[in-house]
Amino acid sequence: MGLRTVAVYSDADRAALHVLHADEAYRLGPAPATESYLRGDLILEIAHRTGADAIHPGYGFLSENADFAEACATAGVVFIGPPASAMRALGSKTLARQAADAAAMPRMPGSVTGLDSVDEALRVASEIGYPVMLKAAAGGGGKGMRAVASPEDLASAYAAAGSEALRSFGSGELYLEKLIERPRHIEIQLMADEYGGCLYLGERECSVQRRHQKVIEEAPSAVVSDSLRRRMGEAAVRLALSAGYVNAGTVEFLVDAEENFYFLEMNTRLQVEHPVTELVTGLDLVHMQLQIAMGEPMGLKQEEIRLRGHALECRIYAEDPENNFFPSPGLITRLVQPAGPGLREDCAVYEGWVVPLDYDPMLSKLVAFAPTREMAIDRMLRALDEYAIGGIKTNIGLFRRILMDEDFRAARIDTGYLERLLDRGAAAAEEAAVPEAIIAVAAALLSSSAAESLPAVEPLRESKWAAAGRQESLRS
Repeated sequence: MGLRTVAVYSDADRAALHVLHADEAYRLGPAPATESYLRGDLILEIAHRTGADAIHPGYGFLSENADFAEACATAGVVFIGPPASAMRALGSKTLARQAADAAAMPRMPGSVTGLDSVDEALRVASEIGYPVMLKAAAGGGGKGMRAVASPEDLASAYAAAGSEALRSFGSGELYLEKLIERPRHIEIQLMADEYGGCLYLGERECSVQRRHQKVIEEAPSAVVSDSLRRRMGEAAVRLALSAGYVNAGTVEFLVDAEENFYFLEMNTRLQVEHPVTELVTGLDLVHMQLQIAMGEPMGLKQEEIRLRGHALECRIYAEDPENNFFPSPGLITRLVQPAGPGLREDCAVYEGWVVPLDYDPMLSKLVAFAPTREMAIDRMLRALDEYAIGGIKTNIGLFRRILMDEDFRAARIDTGYLERLLDRGAAAAEEAAVPEAIIAVAAALLSSSAAESLPAVEPLRESKWAAAGRQESLRS
């Protein structure tokens, strides 16, 4: 678009890719986010110093901070996102639940305001019944969340969730809602302009999660019908319009087996997983964000939005799945990235980069696109086989396991799917740990009875390629 870019960075990100590729880059402060990326005053100071017209907050730190959006407006700098009023109404999980009630959207039973104490949490939980989920009112990304199965567990979960929420979002406020067993997590992508135009751009399936953190996202969902997509999309648009929403946003739902959907929350920012929507719609969401922030209308109608093909995104992390997913920071000694038709990688690292311990350990987002879901899965598997990162541990092997799993390939997934898959793997590992003596005895027995017990082996079926080659050889 011909726009010059200014990057800001902490000491830990001095050599990060966004710093290297920007036209200008300025230091914010030390690695801790409270001293760097959460310092809105410093960011605005740099914007004024460089003459920047607008700030894109990305999808972390201050991206859902209404006070920062308001500070930008006061300073005469465009915040590329919703206005502070809409962010307050929908970015706060508790206020968003109140807005959902006003917009006649089905939602999960639970509190519509922040909890004052453990006693209030116990009262609400007893009214709606266990199990329940405690959630941070000010954030997302799986932080500040705890599932609670009984009253005895609630006090400790309340303290842990509140502490984590305070560290992550600067607010320890919590709310509580009913926990539905084995739901699917489906979200609707929205885009709205300043002129009352609001579109839903299809859905994303985000059910493959670990500890409430998304691992794989795909678009469209394999189980969402045209009717359900329209009902969810229209409900999401209704909610956004009621709050005067502008720019990109995502409304998240839980969906049960009977196609009932329940409002979960709204993310008042661009999502990590937005590339899968871009691939199936053919739209550039960041480009649209910038156009809207410039005061331009979208120039699209809902009936013009078409979903084509299927896209999958794998979040590549510096973590060790074999060691309880412990972070694996360190020097990247080797990096071989996949390429080819239907592949896209939004990557944040390079060979020689040191992955810091200070932030979320996501390295890249690998996305595969194909005409069908099965083809997209196979294309992603091929890409993962080509992907090599040396010097640190990653979760690339876990993705291969998921994509080859029969339940995943058949789209038999829900928010508890990955935990069950990991439990199956742990159980299989325990069964495989058979004492050596038993293995030796079994081997001896097998050897002595091999001739009697081995079944007849059928010859391999000749492939068409081999048959064609043999015929050509005979002719020549």
